[in-house]
Amino acid sequence: MGQVSLAAKITHVPSMYLSELDGPQKGTRQAAIDGHHEIDRRCRALGVDTIVVFDTHWLVNSAYHLNNAVHFKGNYTSNELPHFISNMPYEYDGNPKLGHILAKACNEAGVTTLAHEHTSLALEYGTLVPMRYMNADRHYKVISVSALCMVHSLSESAQLGWAMRQAVEQHYDGNVAFFASGSLSHRFAQNGLAPEYANKMWSPFLEQLDHSVVEMWQRGDWKTFCAMLPEYAAKGHGEGFMHDTAMLLGVLGWDRYQGQAEVVTPYFPSSGTGQINVVFPVTPVNDETGHSLHTLNLQSLKDPAAVYAAGASRL
Repeated sequence: MGQVSLAAKITHVPSMYLSELDGPQKGTRQAAIDGHHEIDRRCRALGVDTIVVFDTHWLVNSAYHLNNAVHFKGNYTSNELPHFISNMPYEYDGNPKLGHILAKACNEAGVTTLAHEHTSLALEYGTLVPMRYMNADRHYKVISVSALCMVHSLSESAQLGWAMRQAVEQHYDGNVAFFASGSLSHRFAQNGLAPEYANKMWSPFLEQLDHSVVEMWQRGDWKTFCAMLPEYAAKGHGEGFMHDTAMLLGVLGWDRYQGQAEVVTPYFPSSGTGQINVVFPVTPVNDETGHSLHTLNLQSLKDPAAVYAAGASRL
């Protein structure tokens, strides 16, 4: 019997890499880097052997996908922000055995999922940035999951997360951590204004929206948050339409989750977007009668993909 030992919503802003280098951004993201180091420390203390990353920089247009290679090695330059991340070396090990277990469970739950073991797929920076600060010594095996999902529903993503948790607990002999790698609100600064907004939110509305959400997480109001997630994803310009967040809440038990979030790195703005590192205690998930939960109740999630993909104008 395996265990989900840690769950977290984490930042992967490329300015973390710039923060290492000489220049105007040097040192500006040290708090975020320190937050990754703290999450790493906790994972090691809990005996985590594999980290599964829901990566909002991996865009897919059909099915869900796992980068399930045995080994990852390369020299990464971001095609989105090549002036932020350029020629960043990486090397990590995968866990194909676990990846196939996860994909099988998702398919059995009705969520079409493919695990790619023999592949030339490279990792995206939603995985590479956190692994740089948590896994430089290749202590953990890594599985990356596509979470920039263009034609998928948030309910599917929540179901995927729940299926993955059950797969770990029932069919894997080891300890696993799940990370939702993505921002809170994600409205980038308008072109030409990026330097001005390097450490500033794009709008007061988005900043207040994010703070309200974090407070909701800290007091454990998951029924409210889960119900509002599609609209938050739309009006907050959610990164990857916030599929990473839906997946993580699925892992935790959706609106039956009983934990309260712990902020590891306080909320900070970056290029107009809202960022944070937050740990969610993994708790048992029970139904109304106190028995172990078998299926998620997603009926309250009004979630046709077109609603949030098209934006707030459709709400």
